[in-house]
Amino acid sequence: MIVHSHNGLKTAALLGLLTAMILAVGYWLGGSTGLVIAVVLSLVMNGVSYFFSDKLALRSMGAQPVTEQEFPALYQMVRELSQQAGKPMPRLYVSPTSQPNAFATGRNPQNAAVCVTEGITRILDYRELRGVIGHELSHVYNRDILISSVAGALAGIITMLANLAWFIPMGGDDEDGPNPAVFLMMLILGPLAASVIQLAVSRSREFQADQSGASLTNDPLALASALRKIHMGTQQLPLPADNRLTSTAHLMIDNPFKGGGIANLFSTHPPMEERVRRLELMAANSGPIQYAR
Repeated sequence: MIVHSHNGLKTAALLGLLTAMILAVGYWLGGSTGLVIAVVLSLVMNGVSYFFSDKLALRSMGAQPVTEQEFPALYQMVRELSQQAGKPMPRLYVSPTSQPNAFATGRNPQNAAVCVTEGITRILDYRELRGVIGHELSHVYNRDILISSVAGALAGIITMLANLAWFIPMGGDDEDGPNPAVFLMMLILGPLAASVIQLAVSRSREFQADQSGASLTNDPLALASALRKIHMGTQQLPLPADNRLTSTAHLMIDNPFKGGGIANLFSTHPPMEERVRRLELMAANSGPIQYAR
C-alpha cells in the first residue's frame, strides 16, 4: 500500500545533488561572491520551504480551514482512510477556486494539510472524491510533500541565480563587469533547469501516489474516473500562471495551467491518459472492487 521505505534516502540524495549544483552554478557565475550568495539562498529557501511550505501553498490558493459541520462527508472519508492507514489525520482546507483540483502539503504526516477546491466538490461523486483523497494522503504518507516543496524552492533559487547573472561579475573580478552572453544563456537555461528539477521530482511520484492511493481506497477505477473529470475541468478553467501559483502547481493532482504544444514537455505531471491507463490495468488485475462508505 503506502510506499516510503526508500524515499528518505532518495530525498537526501536528490536534495544533496541539487544543492551542490546550485553552489557550483553560484561559484561559476561569481567566484567566491557567487558561492556565498548561493549558500545563503540555499539555507534561507530550504528553511522557509521546510517550516512554511504548507502555509505558502495554502495561501496561494486562498484556502480556508473547514470544520466537520461544514463538510461532514469530506471529514468522514479522510478520517476513515487515515485510520485505515494507521496515520494521523491531516488538517482539511477548501479553496474557493472553481477549477477542480486538490493538493497535500506539509513537512511530515504530523504537520500535513489536504486541500480541495470548491470546483472538485461540485463535479465528483463520493466515490471519486474518496479516490482523490486516497491519492493525496498517499503523497503525505509516502513523504513526497517535503521533497516536492524543497525542490520547488531549489528550482526558485536556480531561476534567481539566472536573474543575478547580469549583476555578478564572472570569476569574482569586479573589473570584468557583467557578461551579456552569460546573462542571456542563464536567462534561458535557468528557468529550464528549474522546470526539469520539478519534472523529475513530480512525475514518478504522481504515478506512485496513484498506485498507493488506489490501494488504500481499494478502488482504482474511482480515481481513474475522478482524474478524467479533473483533467477536463483544468483544461476548461485553467488558472493564471502567476508566481504564487507556479510554485504550488507541482503539488496539485493535475496541472492547473493550460497545456499544449511544447509546454507539455516540461509539465510537472505525467500524461493523464497514462495515469488512467495504469489505474485501469491495476483494477483489471485486482478483481472485484470493494469500498466502504
